[in-house]
Amino acid sequence: MRSALLRALREFFWEEGFLEVETPIACASPGVEVHLSPFRLEGPGLRFESRWLTTSPEFHMKRLLTCGMDRIFQVTRAFRAGERGDRHNPEFTMVEWYRVGVDYRAIQRDCERLLVHLGQSIGLDRSPEVPGQRDALLLEPPYPRVSFEEAFRRAGAPDPFACTPEQRDLILVEQVEPTLGRSMPEFLVDYPADQASLARISPRDPRVAERFEMYAGGLELANGFSEVSDADEVLRRSQEDLAARRALGLVEPPLDERYLEALRRGLPPCAGVALGFDRVAMILLGARRIDEVIAFPFEAA
Repeated sequence: MRSALLRALREFFWEEGFLEVETPIACASPGVEVHLSPFRLEGPGLRFESRWLTTSPEFHMKRLLTCGMDRIFQVTRAFRAGERGDRHNPEFTMVEWYRVGVDYRAIQRDCERLLVHLGQSIGLDRSPEVPGQRDALLLEPPYPRVSFEEAFRRAGAPDPFACTPEQRDLILVEQVEPTLGRSMPEFLVDYPADQASLARISPRDPRVAERFEMYAGGLELANGFSEVSDADEVLRRSQEDLAARRALGLVEPPLDERYLEALRRGLPPCAGVALGFDRVAMILLGARRIDEVIAFPFEAA
């Protein structure tokens, strides 16, 4: 079933005119976001320049956009240390794609159509019910869009703009996420600007960024945004993340200087998303744990 879903996924992107690309697993910088814990490679061949297992192909794919590509996708492995549980495996399959000349709303529509296509490929118009965990989910779009602010209000949580980012994260995981995508997939949109990651700040409301996450049955499936193209702004945000990592005593990976150089050459207006394929398989195949949809969980690898 997993093989059938992977085949259908590639067919979707090929039919939409996307080019499949490949980028490095071992990279010079895994990114510096505070909540990511990268694996560092060691060995005699790495004595002059360090290498890390990629946490996302994001930077390399956007470097390809600066070279003239305009519609690309990738199915790859990603690695994040310390993430293990019913919904997490430190090594997992990520599907990432980018389109030039669109914003995050177009990528949300891609996500809708992709889920429908994957469901249809195995004969589903609803995902299977998992008793005691999630109901059957209608796959036919359009999926609801709920703003970050409204989702907190709907869950009876405090105003997210009155919370620190750390408080917001805790409330989101414990109180808000379980309410998202209960009857059909749902998009959580317009994150507070201080949680923009590399998303563009909204021209309509400077308090928020053009970032979204897609949820199904309370499970986060994808994280996407309209991309920041200004190298100085990316550098500023990265330096803030490094300072936060330093304050928390976390490892400080190097900045991705090659990506910053590419941005200075010019990244066209674009948007993209990273989707967790294993979690999509969990939803469509009715799995309770991620271990049910991968052949070799981390302990058996």
